[in-house]
Amino acid sequence: MITEFFMLGFKNIENLRILLFFLFLLTYIVILLGNVFIIILVSTCHHLYVPMYLFLRNLSVADLLFTTNIMPNMLYVILMGGGYISITGCFIQYYVLCISTYNQSLILTVMAFDRYVAICHPLRYVALMNHKICLHFIFWPWAICFVLFPIEVASLFQLRFCGSNIIEHFFCDFAPILAIVSSDASMVGTVDFIFSISLMFIPFVLVTISYFCIVISILKISSMAGRWKAFSTCSAHLTTIFIFYGTQITTYVFPVGEDTFYGKTVKSLLYTVLTPFINPIIYSMRNHEIKRALQQVMYKKSQTSQIYPTLH
Repeated sequence: MITEFFMLGFKNIENLRILLFFLFLLTYIVILLGNVFIIILVSTCHHLYVPMYLFLRNLSVADLLFTTNIMPNMLYVILMGGGYISITGCFIQYYVLCISTYNQSLILTVMAFDRYVAICHPLRYVALMNHKICLHFIFWPWAICFVLFPIEVASLFQLRFCGSNIIEHFFCDFAPILAIVSSDASMVGTVDFIFSISLMFIPFVLVTISYFCIVISILKISSMAGRWKAFSTCSAHLTTIFIFYGTQITTYVFPVGEDTFYGKTVKSLLYTVLTPFINPIIYSMRNHEIKRALQQVMYKKSQTSQIYPTLH
């Protein structure tokens, strides 16, 4: 009976191991700093206490949980050319992965609904997106994920592993785990498929419907400047949606063909590294409200530093 797995990580990268390690380490640092920056800024600037930025802060928390669950271990696997992990540790990593991934899916759906109400029903926005409703939109995605996924993880613990213990991946994911299982995994596969359809594919459909209505409303705006202004409020969210849902659906819900090892690795890197990396950039650096809040913080800090010398 197998008691631990060996994560193979990346094949044939002996000459690039150190380079990849420092590249991903730098990326991880940027992800941490960027998401912590958004969390602190939204939490401290009261004029950012609006639904869009509250949801953005929640997305940053999910990104931090997601990357911290995967990237430190991934860096160790790259540096050492592989790494061992206990079965319990592997399943815990998969549990946290599911919570953060599907929570991001639900948050992106809520953000799409927020943009839909803001553009298609602006006069009802304050009533439909009041503080109480926003708290529900923030609480329930976390609650649903925390409650549902222990069912799947408990099913994983019932599986038997008697053959190979090599996971051809850089983290504990569902397909690589099932590739080395020695017992019947049809039940856990069905459970995972139901969760993927319910929490990944259906939210994607809802997001698509929301943006279809948004595009129709934008086209009804008479001025070109008004159309561009309305579209610019959604561009950052659309970029994240295309990357996140595109890779997730092709990888988990409807995998296309028999992916090679490198094909799976590249697609996994897209949503484990690229999406959390670009989220702080596209949501903050191109956002005027975030820039204005940062300028106010820096101005207050400079004012404080000027007052202190006079007090002494």
